[in-house]
Amino acid sequence: MPSELPVAKRFESTADGKPSPKMLSFYEENGFLILENFASHAACDALKARIAELVEGFDPESVRSTFSTDDQSHAQDFYFKDSGDKIRFFFETGAFDSKGDLVKPKHQALNKIGHALHDLDPEFDRFSRSDKLSNLATALGLEDPALVQSMVIMKQPFIGGEVGMHQDSSFLYTTPMTTTGFWFALEDADQSNGCLIGQAGGHKAGLLERFHYDGDSLVMEKTSDAEPQGPYEALAAPKGTLVVIHGLVPHSSAANTSARSREAYALHMFDRNAEWAADNWLKRAPDMPVKGFA
Repeated sequence: MPSELPVAKRFESTADGKPSPKMLSFYEENGFLILENFASHAACDALKARIAELVEGFDPESVRSTFSTDDQSHAQDFYFKDSGDKIRFFFETGAFDSKGDLVKPKHQALNKIGHALHDLDPEFDRFSRSDKLSNLATALGLEDPALVQSMVIMKQPFIGGEVGMHQDSSFLYTTPMTTTGFWFALEDADQSNGCLIGQAGGHKAGLLERFHYDGDSLVMEKTSDAEPQGPYEALAAPKGTLVVIHGLVPHSSAANTSARSREAYALHMFDRNAEWAADNWLKRAPDMPVKGFA
């Protein structure tokens, strides 16, 4: 993949979130949709301030869980496996030295926070359950949207790790496949600090692999030999931009080797008319069912 990619087309968000016919056509063809000014700068700043408060209240001595898509080593970590209905903190793999000591302050060492911010934190709940986002989700075909997973993705300066090419439906599988990602740029994201990269049209190849429980272990299972076709494009997203990602479109992001952070908030939904796979990695306690916008 070349170091500099063509930048994907962006659209100006509508006031009520309802996409135009051109937006829907673009999404159907490419598998992603980039909507500028979907969230105000003030809303982004409020979420960033809340993130800073959450990190300030986190004791880094309480856990040493790292997150990496390179080897999926976190997959056998109970702290990760038990995070589907909690707010938990995951470090970058480069955050520790050989003795296991943090080499950076905790605010600059975290990879992400997840995975139930939208249900457990009032600020994230408000941001995630706006009428504008509800209008968009239903217009994209989610008749009964369920907000199942949320993450703050830090992409720290200099140590923000690469995220390998993947499909969200591999991790959040439904029948039929309805998983959709909503990725908000809380800061400018471009090719210099590790913006998203999407394979335009790649969703048409179907599901390539599944990440699921096999007994008590989480495994990645190949499901197809298909080779997705389509060009890779940089999903550059100025602050306040929403990137919608079809659950089957292959996407990734490069490491952040710059001095700029690239903080983002990712929310995943599925249609409750579809069947949620019982062996999906994400589990919730019976007293905390997945909720919609209401």
